[in-house]
Amino acid sequence: MEIIIRGRSDQPLYAQIAGQIKAQILAGKLCPGEALPSIRALAKDLRVSVITTKRAYDELEAEGFLVTAAGRGCFVSEKDLEPLREDQAKELEAHLSAAAALARTCGVRYEELQEMLRILWEEEQA
Repeated sequence: MEIIIRGRSDQPLYAQIAGQIKAQILAGKLCPGEALPSIRALAKDLRVSVITTKRAYDELEAEGFLVTAAGRGCFVSEKDLEPLREDQAKELEAHLSAAAALARTCGVRYEELQEMLRILWEEEQA
């Protein structure tokens, strides 16, 4: 599991951690039933407080993405993620529609827009 903490982000650390774990679950990189690192181990790896990682895990558990088994740890839940993926796809489509409309208004060609998206995509991967 890879998590990147951005110290200069406006987003709190626990929200960055929870958001990245959630994204990995939705993308299928973390599978149902898969064990997550312990709260202490993750805190040590990320060099954050145990309270920060506990809050991230608690939020994910409250949203139904994780389950905690006493004495065993935290696991990705068996939750049906398809409705959430569909909602995200609709949201993405709305954003892309707005971007396409703005590009047309600004006179940006399709190829230029495509290149912008490619650059943004690659920056996020780095």
